[in-house]
Formats: sequence, C-alpha cells, structure tokens
Amino acid sequence: MPELQFNNLDKTSAYKKLRDYQIGRDLKSLLTADRVRSYDIAASNGLRFNFAAKLVDDRLLDILQELADEQQLVAKYRAILDGEAVNTGENRKVLHHLVRGQLGKPVEENGRDLRAFYLEQQSRVNKFAAKVHSGEIRGSTGRQFDTVVQVGIGGSDLGPRALYLALQNYQSKDTAGNTLRPRLRTFFISNVDPDDAAEVLSRVDPETTLFILVSKSGTTLETLTNEAFVIEALEQARVPGMKARKQIVCVTSETSPLAKSTEYLDAFFIDDYIGGRYSATSVVGGAVMSLAYGKESFTQLLEGANGADSAALEPDIRKNASMLDALIGVYERNILGYPYTAILPYSQALSRFPAHLQQLDMESNGKRVNRRGEPLTYSTGPVVFGEPGTNGQHSFYQLLHQGTDVVPLQFVGFFESQIGRDIAYAGSTSQKKLNANLAAQIVAFALGKEDANPNKSFPGNRPSSVLYGPRLTPRTLGSLLGHFENKVMFQGLTWNINSFDQEGVQLGKVLTTKVLGGGEVDPMLAAVAKMLGV
Repeated sequence: MPELQFNNLDKTSAYKKLRDYQIGRDLKSLLTADRVRSYDIAASNGLRFNFAAKLVDDRLLDILQELADEQQLVAKYRAILDGEAVNTGENRKVLHHLVRGQLGKPVEENGRDLRAFYLEQQSRVNKFAAKVHSGEIRGSTGRQFDTVVQVGIGGSDLGPRALYLALQNYQSKDTAGNTLRPRLRTFFISNVDPDDAAEVLSRVDPETTLFILVSKSGTTLETLTNEAFVIEALEQARVPGMKARKQIVCVTSETSPLAKSTEYLDAFFIDDYIGGRYSATSVVGGAVMSLAYGKESFTQLLEGANGADSAALEPDIRKNASMLDALIGVYERNILGYPYTAILPYSQALSRFPAHLQQLDMESNGKRVNRRGEPLTYSTGPVVFGEPGTNGQHSFYQLLHQGTDVVPLQFVGFFESQIGRDIAYAGSTSQKKLNANLAAQIVAFALGKEDANPNKSFPGNRPSSVLYGPRLTPRTLGSLLGHFENKVMFQGLTWNINSFDQEGVQLGKVLTTKVLGGGEVDPMLAAVAKMLGV
C-alpha cells in the first residue's frame, strides 16, 4: 500500500482545478434523454445510481477522479478495512465493515480475531432468537414472548428502527414456500421524555415482552433512565413470579457494568471499534432484527451491505457509485456553495431512513477541524433532512422548487412495492402513480417552468440524483445502507476530517450532568435550568 498523505482539500491541485472550471449553473441545457441513459451506473445488488440531473459533465468527472486519486480515497478505505487506527480523535480502529464481511487483512486485538468475535456474537443472537421463537426461551413467568422492545438512543435507536420499519411490509417465500413476516411485535423506546416509554408500555403485555437494553458503555443516562422506567412498570404490574431483569437482554461492551451483572436474561457484546451511528449491522441492530424477522432477513441485509462495501473498492469513480455520489456532494458543497441536502425516498418503508442518514452524515462530518485538530477554511458536512415521497411533495417541496436556496436532492425509488399487490385507480396503479411522481419531480426540479406570472414560474436548475432498483428487499436495504455509509466516509476522507468520533455531542451531556448533580454551576446555566423547572 502506498504511504498515505492526509492533506486538506484546499491543498490539492484538483481542488484548484474545480474552482477554475466553469461549467456554469444551467442544468437545463445539459439534461437530455441520452444523458439520462449514459449517466447511469451500477451500485450493488441490483441498485443503480443515476446522476443525469446533477450539474456535472465529463470534464468535471475527470477532475473529480483526479481528486479521488490525489486524496487516495481507495487506499485510505483499504487502511480502514485493514484495521488501522483511522479514528484519530479516539485512536481507534473503525470496523463496522468487518461485521458484514472480511474485505481487508485479518484484524486482531490482544490475540483475538475481531471478525471471528463479531461472527460469534451474531451467531449467539441467532441461536437466542431461534429459541425465543420456538418457545424454548420464555419470560420469567413461563409465558412465551410475543413482543420485543429495543431501549436505546442515537445510533442504538435510529439505525435499527429505520431497518426494522423498512422490512415491516416485506414479504417473500422461503425455501419451504412459507411467507416471512415479523416473528415478534416490535417497538422502540429512545427519548428520555417519559411520554415515550409510557406510550410503548401501554401497548404491550409486560409478561410476554422481551426488552433489549442497548448501551455500549453501560452508562448512557437516557437509556438507563428508560430502563428504570421499564423496570418500575414491570414491578408495578405485580405479576406473580415475574422478575423484571429476566425480561431484559443487554447489548453492550464486555467491560461495561451491564455485562458484569448476572441479573439479566442474557448479554451480547460489541466493542469500541463500532461507532453508534455505524452499528446497525452489528448486534445492535442484529438482535432486534433477528428477533423480529428471523436470522434469514438480517443475514441477507448483511450480504447486501457487504456487496456495497466491496463495490466501494473500485478506483474508477464512474464505476463506484458511493464514491461518485460523495465527490459530487463535495463539489456541490465546496464549489457551488450549497449548505443542505435532502434525502427523499419514494418508499414508505424508508420512512425513518432520512432520520438515520441525518445522524450518520451530520454526526460524522459536522466537523470544523481536520484530523490533526487544525481549523479548516472550507465547509464540510451539509445539513441533511428528508421525508418519503409523495408526502414530502405536500409539505416542504414548495421551498425546494421556488425557495431562495438551492437544495441538492437524493431520491430513492423502486419499480415494485414490497407487498406484492397494488390497486388500479383512474387508469393507473398506486405504484405507477408513485414512480410517475418521482420522475416528474426529477425533471421539474431540473428544468423548471417559465410563466408570465412570477408566482407560477419555476427557476429549475435544482440538482438531484436517484438510487433505484427493482424492489426493497433485505439485500437491497443492506446495499442502500452501505452506499450511504461509504458516501459519508469518502466525503470525510476528501475533507481530511475524522468522520468517526462525535465530540460535538459531549458538551451538552457534561452540562446536563452538572445541572442534575446539584453542584456549582454557571449562573447562566442555573438560571435557564430554573426557568425550565429543573
């Protein structure tokens, strides 16, 4: 492997070429039917990436290729896969790719093969889930579990919840011809607001509910508070023979306080090399997904993510969808000056996917210093938001079409629905209406519409891309997740920042602890806390 050089974006020769290249801002003159066909590349597992409605041309793609080569994006990705400590803020490896496949060298820690460790933990989860489904493992009163509730926050909630919801309507036939549906009813508790836990608990039978407590450190204040809420509710149910903690399994690190307790039903382990927002394909997501759907769906999801990880090793950006997506995003952020991006899935199953990607992107790349702690003179991660189409069309698309800011758009769509059935109305089916809306929005944003009435005039030149495929399955869901994880990674490497720590979330935690601890606090903080009844 060549020696890696970590340089700021504005120190590269390719960056200077990008600033000097005048492509203009007229997307209307670029978008043609031939371009739609030619600016379309394979992603992985049946997904394709079309960037015809982005403000790029072949010369710009050549410069972006030079940028990828100059910033050694593939070589740095290989260093991540090989287990080098690329998380400079915490001096840690970054191993979320390893939970779904071995694409680099064997990675060891204190003589332990970490790929084997991750496989062991998922195997333990699979066996546990199978015993829950068969009734071999039951609640503390002997009744069979029919519900699972994940208790966690941040990456312990957003990713797993998004993946669970994405497959809730999925139906397929296994080798015996059986339809795969959720095995257990599934809910999530995340917010420390007691209304969140109370609402979920009002919908479950405590005797037949299995709770998954997720905290890598075993000290997350919100999660432990919600655990206490759950335990109190179980005890107040006054069910003879029920032991609250025997209704709970933990997902935590081997050194956390939770791991050391024998009061819980079981514990499954992760380590510090899997960041929270990257943990959905570890046992953080694997436990709830395997309990909800069985190991088959989660195994396929891992295979899909691994396919995206493998595809991301391609050095040619015209054959590497996640890298190309990332570099176009860098161009839009740093050359065109667009501070936002919207994730717009035309799939109701992906209703919480934008929220997960919001954390993934903004917590990873919301950095103002480089890997060495030096202040940057250019912009990094954009503000990310989104909502499924067509709902979003009747909500915030007004601003996207006619507002004063240009917001680059990332659409996601599928040819078929998950449920395998549809209804015809007014000459077309629901799915055709959905995809007709998607096609119309891509073109409307790009081309706009002139009108003598300024209120009805659309400026156009609003860039978008689309990831699309036949159907949202576990495998394509994994590929979609891997695409965006790798896009965020490549952008962070291009900006020369550390995408794998999150010091920005710590200050609020520290001040919260001070307020609740009753010790000496800043007068301003004390005044605000008093105002809010703390």
